[in-house]
Amino acid sequence: MKKKKRFKGEIGYFMLTPIMRVLFRLYYNPTIINKKVIPKKGPILIAGNHKHVYDQCLTIMATHRIIHYMAKKEYFDGKMAWFFKLVGCISVNRQIKDTHATEQALEILRNDGAIGLFPEGTRNKTKDVFLLPFKFGTVSMAKKTNATIVPFGLTGDYKFRSKNLTIRYGEPFKVGDMDLETANKKLYEEIKSLMEKNLEEEKKQ
Repeated sequence: MKKKKRFKGEIGYFMLTPIMRVLFRLYYNPTIINKKVIPKKGPILIAGNHKHVYDQCLTIMATHRIIHYMAKKEYFDGKMAWFFKLVGCISVNRQIKDTHATEQALEILRNDGAIGLFPEGTRNKTKDVFLLPFKFGTVSMAKKTNATIVPFGLTGDYKFRSKNLTIRYGEPFKVGDMDLETANKKLYEEIKSLMEKNLEEEKKQ
C-alpha cells in the first residue's frame, strides 16, 4: 500500500481545528447545509464565494479532512501569520502568476489531498456586485489532476450568535472533457445558485 505523503502544516491543523470548530460554532452559530456531499477521500477542490477572512473556518467545520487553503501572501506578513503557517495554508503572491503556489496545490491534489480556494481571487467588498468574476485556477487545477470540485455558497453576517450566517454545499463535479471556459461558467452558476438558495430561505424565516 502506498504511504500517504505528509505536507507542511498537517500536524498543526490536527491540533488547532478541533478547538477552533467548537469556539467558532459557539460564537458565530453558523448553519452548515449539505456537508455530506464532501467526498471523504480522493483529490478535491472546495471552492466558493469570499466575503470575510473567516470564510475558510466554515469549510474546516464541515469536514474532518485536512484542507490546505490558498491565501494571499499578505496574510503571512500580518499578526495572524503564525496561524496561516501552522495550519498549512499556501501563500499566494497575487501580484504575479504564482506558479510556485500553484505547484504546491497540484502536488497536494496528486496525493489525494484537499485544497480550499476562492475563485473570485479576493474578498467581495462591494455592495452592488453579487459575485465577482472568477479566475480560472480552480477549474484548471481540477482538470490537470482529475480532482472533484465541491462548490459552496456563503451568505450572512459574522456577528455574535448570528441568525443568518449560512454555508451551503452543492453537488460535486469534475471538469472532465469540459473546456475551462465552460467549466468556470458552470462553477460560477453553481455557487451563485447556492447563495441565492440561502437568501431565499432566509426570507422565509
